[in-house]
Amino acid sequence: MRQAQRLRSVRYDIRGPVLRRAQELEAAGHRILKLNLGNPAPWGLATPEPIVADVVHNLIDAQGYSDARGIYSARVAVAQHYQTRGAISVQPDDVLLGNGVSELIVMVLQALLDSGDEVLVPSPDYPLWTGAVNLCGGRAVHYRCEESADWAPDLEHLAAGVTERTRALVVINPNNPTGAVYSKETLLGMIEVARRHGLMIFADEIYDKIVYEGAVHHTLASLAPDVPVVSMGGLSKTHRAAGFRSGWLATSGFTGVDSDYLDGLQLLANMRLCPNVPAQHAIQTALGGYQSIEELIRPGGRLLEQRDHAWRQLVSIPGVDCVKPAGALYLFARLDPAVHKIHDDERLVIDLLEQQHLLISHGTGFNIDTPDHLRLVFLAPTDVLDDAIGRIRTFLSTYRQ
Repeated sequence: MRQAQRLRSVRYDIRGPVLRRAQELEAAGHRILKLNLGNPAPWGLATPEPIVADVVHNLIDAQGYSDARGIYSARVAVAQHYQTRGAISVQPDDVLLGNGVSELIVMVLQALLDSGDEVLVPSPDYPLWTGAVNLCGGRAVHYRCEESADWAPDLEHLAAGVTERTRALVVINPNNPTGAVYSKETLLGMIEVARRHGLMIFADEIYDKIVYEGAVHHTLASLAPDVPVVSMGGLSKTHRAAGFRSGWLATSGFTGVDSDYLDGLQLLANMRLCPNVPAQHAIQTALGGYQSIEELIRPGGRLLEQRDHAWRQLVSIPGVDCVKPAGALYLFARLDPAVHKIHDDERLVIDLLEQQHLLISHGTGFNIDTPDHLRLVFLAPTDVLDDAIGRIRTFLSTYRQ
């Protein structure tokens, strides 16, 4: 039996051949150190107890289907989350809950795209965006983010990518994989491109609270009251609840002439019946009250300390440099082509996996066009990070392609 032809253009390399090879090695009895996914739980970063308690408390009432959009109390909490960040027009009826942001990414694109429609997606990107655009029959057009400018988008390159088939612009801020946090001026420039060409904006803000050393995250919807924006967030990272699959979207800037798109989004929500109900009960508690992520990102906090430690160790390797991430959970390191002559970075990470039993991600898996970057997750404690980066150092000291 053959797979559908539309899947031929869909890639999701961070869970692709490299991961399959890691699973084969594990099945053969090898122990693999995995720093390829932003999954907090395996590294002792547990979901805060009040969130878990609320889910348990409401289990009896979570046995049936909910409203297809999600339970009302959670949608109120999400609406207030955006209102307090300047997107004052967002109301509970503008909120749709999902089984993580991943499900919602596919839904918002399914509701928008016809065959051949184009979507502007950053390079490098979180590859689900490119894969989902292709899955929905569209074409991802990548706009360049400049490493020399701390991975800020090149606004001229972005604008040059617009054609008569362009329907939407994807903004990932804070960015995965680069850790860039965009300035207000950069966001306003991106919004102006969307405004000028009548584009919808998809704002992927799953890391909105994970920023370091004075970096400020600006909620995009608060800057674009007159542009159709679909803002997306969830509990997986900031509240360390990845397994709950609890995400949301909020629409803003839509007018009456945009109601056809919103009707389509509601149709897709109805077709999946509802998001998983127990995890919806986590949202109100998570978004209200004390935000435990703050103790992890401030001076002395675990995430900040691990970021700094891993970054120092990584850039001390000859021929390796890395823009220090201002947000998120990743180091996106560059291998100097004058020192490390790599022409196939997927082959490199498979060789690293087989020789050092370390699993990380290759840069071209994030739709960057040069095979000279690696992504490393810094969720592990510093001693584990030392071990991992030591393996990279040893490997690169003799590796040749």
